[in-house]
Amino acid sequence: MGLTIGVDIGGTKIAAGVVDEEGSILETVKVPTPPTPEGIVDAIVEAVRQVSAGHTIEAVGIGAAGYVDDKRATVLFAPNINWRHEALKDKVEQRVGLPVVVENDANAAAWGEYRFGAGQGHSDVICITLGTGLGGGIIIGNKLRRGRFGVAAEFGHIRVVPDGLLCGCGSQGCWEQYASGRALVRYAKQRANATPENAETLLALGDGSVEGIEGRHISAAARQGDPVAVDSFRELARWAGAGLADLASLFDPSAFIVGGGVADEGELVLDPIRKSFRRWLIGGEWRPHAQVLAAQLGGKAGLVGAADLARQG
Repeated sequence: MGLTIGVDIGGTKIAAGVVDEEGSILETVKVPTPPTPEGIVDAIVEAVRQVSAGHTIEAVGIGAAGYVDDKRATVLFAPNINWRHEALKDKVEQRVGLPVVVENDANAAAWGEYRFGAGQGHSDVICITLGTGLGGGIIIGNKLRRGRFGVAAEFGHIRVVPDGLLCGCGSQGCWEQYASGRALVRYAKQRANATPENAETLLALGDGSVEGIEGRHISAAARQGDPVAVDSFRELARWAGAGLADLASLFDPSAFIVGGGVADEGELVLDPIRKSFRRWLIGGEWRPHAQVLAAQLGGKAGLVGAADLARQG
């Protein structure tokens, strides 16, 4: 199969791109994300029409945040968009006249990294995305593993602290409450409030108040050696690495690929994640260790992965 289109639905924008068989993006367009399910379908259709002009397109892959059914057609539930049993495949297919595959966005990103990024050369890979929340994807035996009902790899909602912090999913103690961009900001605010003398650089980068601290301030301050910012990254990494050790007990992959906005800080967060992983890996002294690798495709992974999954059929 030749050219396909990948669509990545974000909270503020929808990106569509023409992708070739090598994973290269030939052309992209971005349109704002509307507030309603009907508007989102309209926006997807418009983005596909715009980006496909001048190209012969064979299929469309859509990466959607939420639970996608086993037929890769319907979004059963989405936490941040009012999708409830949304027949996204049929609605878009009827209007663009092309075969459409719908996939969970984290699965699509995992597939993109496996095929064209850090996962090349590995047959067994677990991907986690440390963004606002925590997503993931499972590739075992060179196949994306979606589970019987299509909703596997919701790693962020594994409960790691009984009766812990309330999660947006309605449960308590979910992993993403301790290893995510939101968690990082919470750690920094707590530490800056307790010891402001150790957060001078961090506070100066914001508006001077603890409440003004944002993720970008923590990253910049950590690169300058701010003690509170550095310690906040270490706390997040401690939880992330411990979670990877648990996933190793379940899946025994050859590599973990860590992506998302938090992971964009590179070794600042990856090195302590590796240390935590080794610390908590059961039998770690006697068994092979999976590699912990940085994602390579960045924000393009979901779009590229969705396009390639459409190519796979």
